[in-house]
Amino acid sequence: NNTWNNTHIATVALAFASAEAQAARVLEMLSVDYVMVVFGGMTGAAGDDVNKFLWMARVAEGVFDGTRSVAGMEPTVSERDYASKHGDFRVSEDASPALAESLLYKLSYYRFGGMQTEFGKPAGYDRVRQQVVGRKDIKLSHLEEAYTTGHWLVRIYKVKKDTGLEL
Repeated sequence: NNTWNNTHIATVALAFASAEAQAARVLEMLSVDYVMVVFGGMTGAAGDDVNKFLWMARVAEGVFDGTRSVAGMEPTVSERDYASKHGDFRVSEDASPALAESLLYKLSYYRFGGMQTEFGKPAGYDRVRQQVVGRKDIKLSHLEEAYTTGHWLVRIYKVKKDTGLEL
């Protein structure tokens, strides 16, 4: 977490807002070994990273508008790409494709689709957003779960090395 350099902050935000393969290229460029996510969907802790996601998209959008190169790409981030077809922020089956494919979504909801969080609610019910997660069978290709706390508030993932990414 480096708050003095807006480009660096936007690059980290870009990784979380990107699909996993693109995010892996950014993480490798930043020499990242592990990624930590704070996730409140299991316990109802509302100050989690999913609730901060739109801020990440806004910060990334301010720097990565298609005119700046990073990790051999010219990414474009637009906050509106993460809105549902209803124009709001949903993690349910109405989640936008960009959100559902984003690294933050995948790391937050990995293995969550089968979890029973509340009596009388279906598996995969996010107690913060009060929605059933839309993608229940998430697969990871470039990261692997290293540690998740008992109540899932902290989730740590190891970045796989040598996945054939060209920088």
